[in-house]
Amino acid sequence: MIDLHSHTTASDGQHSPAELVSLAASAGVTALAVTDHDTVAGLGEAAEAAKAHGMELVAGIELSAFVLRREVHILGHFVRPDFEELASYDARLRVEREQRMVRMVEGMRKMGFPVRMEQVRALAGSAQLGRPHLARLLVEQGWCVDVKQAFDRFLGAGKSAWVERFKLDGADAIKLIHRAGGTATLAHPGSSKVERYELLQLAKAGLDGLEALHADHNPGVQERYLKFAKEFDLVPTGGSDFHGEAVTPGKRPGDSTTPPENFAKLRARASSQRQ
Repeated sequence: MIDLHSHTTASDGQHSPAELVSLAASAGVTALAVTDHDTVAGLGEAAEAAKAHGMELVAGIELSAFVLRREVHILGHFVRPDFEELASYDARLRVEREQRMVRMVEGMRKMGFPVRMEQVRALAGSAQLGRPHLARLLVEQGWCVDVKQAFDRFLGAGKSAWVERFKLDGADAIKLIHRAGGTATLAHPGSSKVERYELLQLAKAGLDGLEALHADHNPGVQERYLKFAKEFDLVPTGGSDFHGEAVTPGKRPGDSTTPPENFAKLRARASSQRQ
């Protein structure tokens, strides 16, 4: 099984890179992409663990970006973890995320919720701070029943504790991934409600793949985006988007996978980026 979308404690996942690889191996995954949000910090540990389990580790990242005002997530696969621009972007985002989280916590406190930055940092550990960490805190304190409710009530776009973030253009995200030697794939287009005209803009910018087979896509949504993938010559991929039971209940590594022939096509496109 080939799972091209997963997260660790380096961003907003529940499990360390080594734990994630072990869970994936137990589930029968033979090739796993670790695609933490805006960072490659977990790839070293994940690579060592994958080697021990006889699993292929696909070095990845998930960049948050925008196309025509819509937020989209773009997966980078086969990137070079030591690429200096990725480290610089990671450092920039850490500062931005810290500042943003301070404002979100302040917003929650103004509404009467006794949350503190120290508690969010404790949950995040060394990871990039993100809304899921604050969401998990709200769940732990009993203010929300799960992470989804925290987003629906407070942390989602336009909600009461929402704070605007740094906006990376989708075309620039694709270029950064290509410079790092990787392929750029649009993550969970159905969940992000990406329309054809938005996908067209990303395809013109050099998008390589489309995660039509995401775990949250029902058969009808999958079929819709498989048609778009064919129309725009994008490699259809699949991934579980596994974050851990406490973050995304009901998901397991390998819940959605990439067909081997598509994996080979994506690898070939990555090779062409490095020529």
